[in-house]
Amino acid sequence: MGSNAKGRTVMEVGADGVALITIINPPVNSLSFDVLYSLKANYEEALRRNDVRAIVITGAKGKFSGGFDIGAFGGLQGGDQAEHARPGFISVELVTDTLEAARKPSVAAIDGLALGGGLEVAMACHARISTPTAQLGLPELQLGLIPGFGGTQRLPRLVGLAKSLEMMLMSKPVKGEEALSLGLVDALVSPNELVSTARRWALEIVDRRRPWVSSLYKTDKVESLGEAREILKFARAQARKQAPNLKHPLVCIDVIEEGIVAGPRAGLWKEAEAFQGLLHSDTCKSLVHIFFAQRGTTKVPGVTDLGLVPRQVKKVAILGGGLMGSGIATALILSNYPVILKEVNDKFLQAGIGRVRANLQSRVKKGKMTQEKFDKTISLLKGVLDYESFKDVDMVIEAVIEKVSLKQQLFGDLEKYCPPHCILASNTSTIDLNLIGEKTKSQDRIVGAHFFSPAHVMPLLEIVRTNKTSPQIIVDLLDVGKKIRKTPVVVGNCTGFAVNRMFFPYTQAGLLLIERGADVYQIDRVITKFGMPMGPFRLADLVGFGVAIATGMQFVENFPERTIKSLLIPLMQEDGRAGESTKKGFYAYGDKRKANPDPELKKYIEKARNMSGVAIDPKLVKLPEKEIVEMIFFPVVNEACRVLAEGIAVKAADLDIASVMGMGFPPYRGGLIFWADSLGSKYIYSRLEEWSKTYGEFFKPCAYLAERAAKGAPLSAPAEQAKSRL
Repeated sequence: MGSNAKGRTVMEVGADGVALITIINPPVNSLSFDVLYSLKANYEEALRRNDVRAIVITGAKGKFSGGFDIGAFGGLQGGDQAEHARPGFISVELVTDTLEAARKPSVAAIDGLALGGGLEVAMACHARISTPTAQLGLPELQLGLIPGFGGTQRLPRLVGLAKSLEMMLMSKPVKGEEALSLGLVDALVSPNELVSTARRWALEIVDRRRPWVSSLYKTDKVESLGEAREILKFARAQARKQAPNLKHPLVCIDVIEEGIVAGPRAGLWKEAEAFQGLLHSDTCKSLVHIFFAQRGTTKVPGVTDLGLVPRQVKKVAILGGGLMGSGIATALILSNYPVILKEVNDKFLQAGIGRVRANLQSRVKKGKMTQEKFDKTISLLKGVLDYESFKDVDMVIEAVIEKVSLKQQLFGDLEKYCPPHCILASNTSTIDLNLIGEKTKSQDRIVGAHFFSPAHVMPLLEIVRTNKTSPQIIVDLLDVGKKIRKTPVVVGNCTGFAVNRMFFPYTQAGLLLIERGADVYQIDRVITKFGMPMGPFRLADLVGFGVAIATGMQFVENFPERTIKSLLIPLMQEDGRAGESTKKGFYAYGDKRKANPDPELKKYIEKARNMSGVAIDPKLVKLPEKEIVEMIFFPVVNEACRVLAEGIAVKAADLDIASVMGMGFPPYRGGLIFWADSLGSKYIYSRLEEWSKTYGEFFKPCAYLAERAAKGAPLSAPAEQAKSRL
């Protein structure tokens, strides 16, 4: 193997006659083609050598293998002509006919990770020894694929059909301990005894003191044909219900069924063929794009390439114990950060601490947390009513109501009471940070840490920098984001930042359509069917009209030419309908938070229509589904183009992640810009242009979009003249 090759395996033959083959491809020992070829060569050598009686496969540095090298997908999707791109080369020729069919037995010694292709290689060995904490799983469906190294055939034969379907369809790994009880591994040992035990076990197989098992031909765990068909039928119904837009879960079930009905060898060939087909699907391309885009958000040009080391944040203070403040406090203490929660009076403080307790309690109830862990975690939270204990905090997050004067006053106080190195962060979702820090001398350490509600659940953290924020502060906050398991996206400072600004036209477009005759409930149904967690009107109810109007005002003030001035929400609010919290909004809510269409809504829509003098447009009354999706989302794409053109986002892929993790845009569509590029800038431009002639400025395509369309260029190509605000 050349030194510049992508990974390798090394073989050492011991005096005991066991060949130890170690997978080396940091950081997770992924199975690149170089690793697989090297594994095959080492295997063949071990089989030829007379001094080798048995084989043990393991991974370097405490990780077996994190799976197939996703970086190699591009080549395969682009029509890689090499031998390894041939269907069945890996799963049949290498894994089955070389590893499993070898005339010398092999044992997998598993520590750390055995995921995807890593677990599939281990399952082809004749026994598996694992550490109790190792993670074993087949998460390929998260990438729009199915296991492709024989996993669809071996896993059901090792753990039974029901459990293998759960592990594959839900991408649910198991720990070593559970793997032992399932029969996926044969023994558990501590990491320092792992390899020696595996060597001994391999020799015991040679000496016939232990069974020599080919997973592919095991039958004791496989249900009878009739029972298997029932389980598969149920799995298909579940998959259709949970992921109606996705084909690959159903393909996975078909491939498993083939192995049960026609035998494992037929199953392997069907798996190889199906894998190849799925590799070229839009779903796979979208999910692989999201996989890399998510890992790319932490690379920020001009910040993360300066060689700065994150400073340690040992203690965090939060101002405000409302819904957001308590959610942020929960996220921090769950990751072992000591937190001080400050409120204005004792009543508010007790309510805030109560919310944090309730957040943790629900984890205990679901069995995700022990009572002992609960006590330890809640002890990290301390409530205060003054700034006395702020003198040694490393970071403060302000999470009070969206009121500029209040925030300015608080940041003035923080400057006085916090140490000079302390990060001063605001969780504002729309207010310009320059305004917030206007009256301070600490503008280089003011930053936005915008969490999404509920903060301890939602995965996105929008890190907002002004042109005065120092790179060190960004590096520090990226590190905190990683430790509390959030995906951070660094954006520039403007009204609404990236996520709320991109998506403000989402509800606005809906309001424009219903005032002109479209049906509220049909719009929500179509948008949910497209893959969003909820449509624009159900979302407005959830957020509450108070918040909707307050944030709406920010956009009306800053982007007056492209906002819809509908009176519908204010009219409903006047009548005490303010969304889900008042049991009435666009929907009526029963006891169980179930949203029911409300016939009373019609009169508010008619009143709003009369007041704004808008006529019903018969075209909009009978809108086809495709048009609804486009009229709701193309204005969002248009605003995202402005965000890119102004340099608010560093790269289009960051907006894809922001749309998926902040707004629930379906990841299998690749994020907002990736999806838009699949339709083409020309097409989006022409539709918006056409609607703007009929319905006004709201739909007018921006200059960036017009320029891309004229060249037929993708929206995601780096902008030539982005006026970077970063």
